Amino acid sequence: MGLRRKSRELAAQTLYALDFRELDPEFLEYGMLNSYPDVLNELAKLEKMRNSATVIDFADDLVKNAIINRTEIIQKIEKHSENWSVESISHMDRNVLQVAVYELLYTDTPPAVVINEALEIGKKFCEEGAVKFINGVLDSVNKELRAKESIEGIARLR
Repeated sequence: MGLRRKSRELAAQTLYALDFRELDPEFLEYGMLNSYPDVLNELAKLEKMRNSATVIDFADDLVKNAIINRTEIIQKIEKHSENWSVESISHMDRNVLQVAVYELLYTDTPPAVVINEALEIGKKFCEEGAVKFINGVLDSVNKELRAKESIEGIARLR
């Protein structure tokens, strides 16, 4: 398994653990931003990653930015998860999606890599039927983003 996948796993696990912290809903993102470093470091210790700064640094970046952009990410997940509210999606499925949607929206990681990584993480941590659901949501988000890029590209040519 590659270092980036391990980072993505650690990021999803950190967001999962934060779901169960008692944080003030009015200041949720603030509470998550204050809490996540301790959670991330504790999980890294449990995974015996003390000397793996590359893994921890990338996971830290994913978690921090998924929290900062949480509102938009959650809106995308809701929009593309037909007939499912975010609250009804299992915690781990939602957190795998949050990490992947963050990467699709805000990084230059190839979409095929992002989606494949999310599916592999889903196979490891999510229930059996979740991988198909995760794939459907991410494929739909990716298609929307690519269509938007195409339209913007055409507009620039004019």
